Amino acid sequence: MDKVALRYLLRERRALISPESHGLSRPTRQGIDRDGRLAVLRRGPRNRREAVVVRLTDLAAAAAVPVADGDPWVAAFSPDGRRLWLRSDADREFAALLAADLAPDGTITRVSVAAERPGADLELLAVGHEGRGAFLAWNDGGVSALEFRPLPSGPGADGTGGDGPGADRTGGEDPAAKGPGVQAPGTKAPAPYAPAAPRRTVPEPAASASAASATPRSTAPRSAASATPVPDAPAAPDPAAPDPAAPDPAGPAAYADPPVVEGRRDVPLPHEVATRVAPAGPGRAALALSGSRRRPGVWWLPGTGTPLMTPWSSRDEDAVPPGRRPTRPVLHRFTAQDGMQLSGWYYRAPGRAADRPAPCVLHLHGGPEEQERPVLEPLYHELLGRGFDVFAPDVRGSSGHGRSFVDADLGTGRFAAIQDVADCAAHAVLAGPADPSRLAVMGRSYGGYLVMASLVWHPELFRTGVAVCGMSDFRSFFAGTEPWIAESAAHKYGHPERDRELLRSLSPLHRVDALRVPVLAVHGEHDTNVPPGESEQFVRAARERGVAAELLTLRDEGHDFQRADNRRLFRRSAADWLERHLAGGGGGPAPFARREE
Repeated sequence: MDKVALRYLLRERRALISPESHGLSRPTRQGIDRDGRLAVLRRGPRNRREAVVVRLTDLAAAAAVPVADGDPWVAAFSPDGRRLWLRSDADREFAALLAADLAPDGTITRVSVAAERPGADLELLAVGHEGRGAFLAWNDGGVSALEFRPLPSGPGADGTGGDGPGADRTGGEDPAAKGPGVQAPGTKAPAPYAPAAPRRTVPEPAASASAASATPRSTAPRSAASATPVPDAPAAPDPAAPDPAAPDPAGPAAYADPPVVEGRRDVPLPHEVATRVAPAGPGRAALALSGSRRRPGVWWLPGTGTPLMTPWSSRDEDAVPPGRRPTRPVLHRFTAQDGMQLSGWYYRAPGRAADRPAPCVLHLHGGPEEQERPVLEPLYHELLGRGFDVFAPDVRGSSGHGRSFVDADLGTGRFAAIQDVADCAAHAVLAGPADPSRLAVMGRSYGGYLVMASLVWHPELFRTGVAVCGMSDFRSFFAGTEPWIAESAAHKYGHPERDRELLRSLSPLHRVDALRVPVLAVHGEHDTNVPPGESEQFVRAARERGVAAELLTLRDEGHDFQRADNRRLFRRSAADWLERHLAGGGGGPAPFARREE
């Protein structure tokens, strides 16, 4: 940990704990201003993170600004140290780029919106080392959109004037940024912060031109059901025949006096999702990309132009076994019973006629704040190769769809999230692809909890379930998990003491009498996030009631399976289990009556 963070922690008498709880993260290169006066650190548990501006002269906290979850690099100083750039969803549905103007003592005099996109989260903020430009990666329904944007200098010495955060210093104008970045005439800037009592800062309202972005995705009007295919990605350049005009990322020419890239520009991506952006000179960057047709890889962006594949990327033929091409998913949007807008990615098993219903595995992600993205998932590829369709939805509580959607499962809202699973299964059937008599549910971590919950709340819906590292009883989960996880989880699920009755009513173990179908539980031997006892007690209770249940314990694994042999064992065991219980037609009436939509 950086000495600045350490000294501040000791001064505040905070425990040196994981930064994923309420500890402070170390500052980035842009996390200390050039004069060495100020540093910015991130603190707080998920859903309640802040960027703290610390004065290095007296180690006092001058201000604290709410910032978004996800990528830990949430803030950077401008070159003159008079402005702090932040990736924040403070008082907003979707994260945006905020500009916080700073007084010499580190207090904040004004916060404004510098860049935003309606219905999209700013999930990656990568400010160049020179501090005059940044790459912004937007999450729009699970697909990334990347742009480069010049960053104007800070305000004038008196705290006013200077280049507004929405101004385009290259001579043109960026209509998308100008409105939010300029303070409306006649409005009063927020009062500065008292250095001795830092408080949370929220941005000034954006101009009317950007007001649409404040509308929650979860409440925006949509048709009852729609399907959108992922657009075809450009063909990947052959790494064996690179563009002779492109710089060699390993050679010194890649960094020698490059031309300055002026103006905002969009960056075309050969994959659907950007997972990391590392600036490497003016307008240039290394990109970590992932997509539904290829394994993740590193690409080089040489200023203007399109990204180039590097030798650190997997070749396409290595992405999947020979003769088995990956499946590009289709995005489905539909409506839950209570009117909440839901969505999910549908993977169709290869070689199956469009009008032929298929056995379908509903896969539920963890978090709960994770999000399904159109990336190559080896588990899905295994299931598709066995002839199963895969439907991977985002139930309420998932990220990427607005703050209201993330918070919609808090407290008693978890019952609605469990109902979402049934609504997702209904959509898979009523939209046409899935066989209603051959449905299975599968998920890991929080998704494993939803598997157990779905099997006991909707016992006639699925033929079987596969629960991976899931919680079966919130009481025992809170008692056995890591303390920092328990603290963070209390905000999401409920307090283990104050909300004891709610947590009991939400625990699948206390409804296990309703279980009717076989279940496979999978757990890492040394999982300290969700202790293995959560799976063991659910399997034991199922067997005591005469329901077939098995437990696969992966040796030398924790919450995330790291060993390649264990990952293969898990995928094959899960697929074998599903083949055993989904083969042939259903043994009883279909849970849904098929109808035309």
